[in-house]
Amino acid sequence: MSVRLLAAATAEQGMLVDTTVRFIEDTLPLTGVRALAESTEPVGAAYIADAASLGWFGMLVDERHGGGSASGIGLVDAAAVAAERGATLQPGPFVGTNVVAHALSVAAILPADQASGDETSGDETSGDQASGDETFGDRAPGEAGPHADLLARLVAGQVVATWVAGAVGGLTPGAGEVTIRPAAAAPGSGSALDGYVLDGEVRHVPDALGCDVLLVTGNGTDGLTQVLVDTTAPGVEIRALSGLDITRRICAVRLSGVHVPAGALVGTPGTATEELFARQTQVAAVLAAAESVGAMHRDFELAVEYARARIAFGRPIGSFQAIKHLLADTSLSLEMAKGLVTAAAEALGGGAPDGAELAHAAKAFVAEHSITLTHACFQVFGGIGYTWEHDHHLFMRRLAADAVTYGCAQWHRARLAERIGGVG
Repeated sequence: MSVRLLAAATAEQGMLVDTTVRFIEDTLPLTGVRALAESTEPVGAAYIADAASLGWFGMLVDERHGGGSASGIGLVDAAAVAAERGATLQPGPFVGTNVVAHALSVAAILPADQASGDETSGDETSGDQASGDETFGDRAPGEAGPHADLLARLVAGQVVATWVAGAVGGLTPGAGEVTIRPAAAAPGSGSALDGYVLDGEVRHVPDALGCDVLLVTGNGTDGLTQVLVDTTAPGVEIRALSGLDITRRICAVRLSGVHVPAGALVGTPGTATEELFARQTQVAAVLAAAESVGAMHRDFELAVEYARARIAFGRPIGSFQAIKHLLADTSLSLEMAKGLVTAAAEALGGGAPDGAELAHAAKAFVAEHSITLTHACFQVFGGIGYTWEHDHHLFMRRLAADAVTYGCAQWHRARLAERIGGVG
């Protein structure tokens, strides 16, 4: 079974989707997700490595840094994979890892000459990998070397990463923020100490447990700043939180005087990082919406199957007018969600002028209509939908949680209004 998010998929995209579906069925079907949800362990390293071999984490990465896609528009291919993941409620930071990979890919191309002031290309990087616990080297900001090395390992599934933004820009109100200060200006530090010191706590970070690297967005002295943080660094604490969605680990990340080297800086603080942050929110919006569409598709599919099989008064309940109309209306909203997410992925990934607007519109639409859909399915299931053994509650939990992940509907509508109407 497949969501088939792309109505006109190419042969290569069809192969990518088919391979993804077979991998999930063989490796972590919904029964396996249930078992994992009852344990305290994150998704295994073997799963991440196998997923990486299918190209899951390289579709938003420039080909010069080991990335590539089936269609030439990586966001479309990544959205197709995300939809299949959502249909089986796959765990793991797929969206977060792809956002980090995309940010590092952009940073590896652009800032080398901006930071150092020379014209030397940043494409020539050392083939040596960081040894031991080190995730990135202690190099000057903007050098392509450490980010390119990390990027290669992200694409290969050797390193797992996610994005920690919290309430920055109003993305997740109440989730907390991180302050990023020059190390020399931090209390108790020596004036010769380079790099940055991070303090703060961010909650509601999906699947941070098991990650090796965090891309932290915070407020710095020069404006919005992004740095890479090794999760084994002193002062980093990641703990699991109890949440509605039991198929995914929601975490809190606390950073207490965490020192990172100058080479951990991603991009240039200030306006350039604000622009990259906006792009990251749009990419995350498309991929999160695609995962939700996959969950919507499967939950609706289960409801239709039940309406055909459940007999009442001598005939299937799906033959009754009330159920038929409910399913017809629900099907319409599902197809609209698929079309909008696909259009957003094509426009944003292809560099169309309206790509950002469509990304915000897609996330806002899916966030609201996914809740409506899962409640409609609940009405079809009736009493059986309340049971722990039935899968419906797992989809309802995931869709409710995803509706506010990487920006709720109201936040994305506000961003859309700013872009198309000049609303401040």
